[in-house]
Amino acid sequence: MERIIVWYLRMSVIYFAAGAVLGIVMILWPEEAGYYITAHAHLNLLGFMSMMIYGVGYHILPRFSGRNIYSPRIMHIQFWIANAGLAGMALSWPFVARGDVSQIFNTALLISSFLSLAAVVLFAFNMLKTIKSA
Repeated sequence: MERIIVWYLRMSVIYFAAGAVLGIVMILWPEEAGYYITAHAHLNLLGFMSMMIYGVGYHILPRFSGRNIYSPRIMHIQFWIANAGLAGMALSWPFVARGDVSQIFNTALLISSFLSLAAVVLFAFNMLKTIKSA
């Protein structure tokens, strides 16, 4: 298995653990839990689920199609963009949810969201180009 694919899978498990820990923290401090719901959801869905899908997809789909991955470079770039986007969102959401008046958190959330979207688009493009019919 390619090294970058292993890193997608590792990050998936790390985000899964982080989401679980945040879930327990929310149970222990329910009065603060509302501020962390979105971060918790993003760690589990974009972190665990999407990273797992990216890793498994990059490993399995080229084999099913009998082709090499269209762009290993996109696969590497997407890894960093996806992680930067998710980290930015997970860190920004609680401040935005609290209504922090500082514009920096809203800006960070917006940029992070677009990074996550870019990662999804890069994955879709790379996969579609890999599995396209001859």
